[in-house]
Amino acid sequence: MSRLHDPFLRGQVAIAALFLSLGFQYATWAARIPAVKADLDLSAAEVGVLLMAAGVGAAVSFPVVAWLMRRLGSRRLALVSQLGLALLLLALAAAPDYPTALVVMCADGVLVGCLNVAMNAQGAALETRHERNTMAKLHATFSAGSLLAALLASGMTAATGSVAAHFAVAAALLAVLGASARTGLLDEEAPADRATPDTGTDPDTAPETGADPGTPAGPKPGRRRWTVPSSLTLWMCCAMVFGTVAEGAMNDWSALYLKDVAEASAQLAPLGIAVVSGMMVVARLFADGWRGRWGDGRVVLLGSAVAGAGLAVALVSGGVAPALAGFACMGLGIAAVTPCVYAAAARQGSDALTLVAAMGTTGLLAGPPLIGFIAGASNLSWGMGAVAASAVAVALCSTRIRWTAPAAPVVPGEASHA
Repeated sequence: MSRLHDPFLRGQVAIAALFLSLGFQYATWAARIPAVKADLDLSAAEVGVLLMAAGVGAAVSFPVVAWLMRRLGSRRLALVSQLGLALLLLALAAAPDYPTALVVMCADGVLVGCLNVAMNAQGAALETRHERNTMAKLHATFSAGSLLAALLASGMTAATGSVAAHFAVAAALLAVLGASARTGLLDEEAPADRATPDTGTDPDTAPETGADPGTPAGPKPGRRRWTVPSSLTLWMCCAMVFGTVAEGAMNDWSALYLKDVAEASAQLAPLGIAVVSGMMVVARLFADGWRGRWGDGRVVLLGSAVAGAGLAVALVSGGVAPALAGFACMGLGIAAVTPCVYAAAARQGSDALTLVAAMGTTGLLAGPPLIGFIAGASNLSWGMGAVAASAVAVALCSTRIRWTAPAAPVVPGEASHA
C-alpha cells in the first residue's frame, strides 16, 4: 500500500498539523507582545498580568475540557478549538482596550487546554490503533510550529508594523492547517471510555483491554460522571508537573544563568535556550524509536535521571562549557517525558488525560516564578539546582507509574492492517 494511503501515516500527518498549530499560534502572539504593549499603552506589570491570563485560563480549564471531551470527542474538540485559536488572534489584534485583551487571552488559555488534551488523545489513539509509537515526533512538531511562527513574525515585522496584518496571515495559515487535518483525524464517539478508564482502581489490579479507541464502550458520552483520580493518575500528574517545571524553567532562566553566573558574553548567553530547544527537538525525533526498543518507563526514568545528574554536575563544575553541556543533558533527557506521560494518561481515559494536561500547564506556569523566588532568596545557582531536583523527581515518580511494554516491531506492509 502506498505510504500516501497508509492510514497510520495519514493520521500522523493530520495530528501533527494540530501540534504544529498549537506551537505556531502560541509563538505568534508571544512574538508580538511588544507591539501589543505599545498599541494598548500597557505597563510592564500589565503585560505580566496579560501573560498570566492565558496561563490561568489553561490551568482552570480542566472541568470544561473534561466535559467537552465527553460531549464532542477528541476529533471534534480538536477542530473546534484549533479554529477558535485562529479567530482569537484576530480578536487580540482588534482588542480596543486592556480589559478586552485580558478576556481574549483568558479565552485563549481555555482553548489551548482544549486543543492540548484533544490532540494528545488523538496521538495516543493512533498509537493504540496501529501499535506504533509516534507521540514524541508529534511533540517535536510543536517546536517546529514555534520556529515557523518566529520566522513569520520576523518577516512580517520587517514588512509592516501592523499587528492586525500579521495576525490575519497567521490565522489564514492556521485555517489551512485545520482544513488539512480534518480528513485524517480519528473518529471517536466516546474517547473517555476506551482502554482502562480512570475509575479510582489500583493500577496494579486494574484490567487492561485491547479495545479499539474508535469503538464506543461502556456508558454513553455525557452521562459518565468525573470520578476521583486513581493513585496512578496522581503519580502521572506529579511526573508531569516536575517535568514541565524543568522544561519551562530552562527556557526562561538558562540565558540569565550563562550571563550572570557563568559570566558568558552577551553573544554566548542566548545559546542556552538554543542548546536546550535544539536537543529537545532532536531527542523527540528519535524518542519514538527508543520507546519501541526500551519502553516508555525506561525512557522516562533514564532520561530524567540523565537530565538531573547532567545539570547538577554542570552547576558544581561552573563555567560556560560545563553549563552548555548540562543544558544539553537537560534537553536530551527531559524531551520524552511529556509525550510518554501524555500517552500513559490517555490510556486511562479523557478525565485522567485532562487532569494531567492541566497539571502540565500548572508546572509551566509555576516553574519560572518558583525558580525566581529561590534565586531571590539565595542565588541563581540554587535556583537551577531546583531544576535539576525536579528532573530527579520525575525519575522517582516514573517508578510508580504502570507503563506499557515496548511496541512490537511492525513488519512492512502490515501496518495498514493493524
